[in-house]
Amino acid sequence: MRSHVFRSGPGMLAIAAAMLSVSAFGAKDHGYVKARGGPDDAAVYINGKYAGPASRYTVPEKYDAPLGQIEVSIRDPRCEDFVTKVNVEPGKTIHIHYKLTRRPLEKPPFGLFKLSAAPEQWSLSAGDAGAVYINDKYYGYVAQLKSPGEGILLNPGTYDLRIESGEFGTLHQSFTIEANKTTKVALTKQ
Repeated sequence: MRSHVFRSGPGMLAIAAAMLSVSAFGAKDHGYVKARGGPDDAAVYINGKYAGPASRYTVPEKYDAPLGQIEVSIRDPRCEDFVTKVNVEPGKTIHIHYKLTRRPLEKPPFGLFKLSAAPEQWSLSAGDAGAVYINDKYYGYVAQLKSPGEGILLNPGTYDLRIESGEFGTLHQSFTIEANKTTKVALTKQ
């Protein structure tokens, strides 16, 4: 059985210096945004483009951001949007703290909307953060809404669904909610 031995020397120092310069060079063309607050799974938008959830399973996410002044929006369907402008510097992380203001609750009756996938496609570790929009409004992300026990309460009616997922592709369809019933939309890998 062979073991691997790490040896240092001038050649290894040159390789390490080159790796560090590549990392430093790459960090000069962007910075990062990290948002914390409530609700913690609200969506982060950078310059109007969906970046992903502020946190997944209570773990804060960090997103690439262009340099200079940018607009960051935090959105949740149950709340008023939070919008701020920040200045992003090369390789630096901007920390945004937010607390969204709740909107008045909808009145019953409700039906439950859920995403479903074949059992072999259920993976919380994959963490598909693709956006789920209902009537062009952000309602959550794919991994969240296909998790057991998750769903969205909606008043009865017909809705427009749009999903932009790295795992399942783009889906655009209508669905109908009936009072006191569950409506599932199946996801299939493309």
